[in-house]
Amino acid sequence: QVQLVESGGGSVQTGGSLRLSCAASGDTYGSACMAWFRQAPGKEREWIASIYTRTGGTYSADSVKGRFTFSQDNAKKTLYLQVNSLKPDDTAMYYCAAARGLHCRNEGDFGYWGQGTQVTVSS
Repeated sequence: QVQLVESGGGSVQTGGSLRLSCAASGDTYGSACMAWFRQAPGKEREWIASIYTRTGGTYSADSVKGRFTFSQDNAKKTLYLQVNSLKPDDTAMYYCAAARGLHCRNEGDFGYWGQGTQVTVSS
């Protein structure tokens, strides 16, 4: 079993920054890939990025490239998402997830999800 807990969300003005965290516990050995998603009010859940935890390799959606930075601390089993230059369109609940196996892109690829942390950006 894997447990995931997101934190670090909050309310900021346009152009502000936040640092989100995803702390993992339990049997995480088999989760070679993890990902960040977000879901805005009235919108479908959107994939943000996938992180291959054993190599540090990352690929992300075009909508966040240049503004969002992904990192990890393997000793703490924690992922970090630094979000900069925030826009109102970034307002959403942000989730992290752990993949079941080698595929790490679509919602069905992930066996574990956190509860989410809210990011609200005002103009």
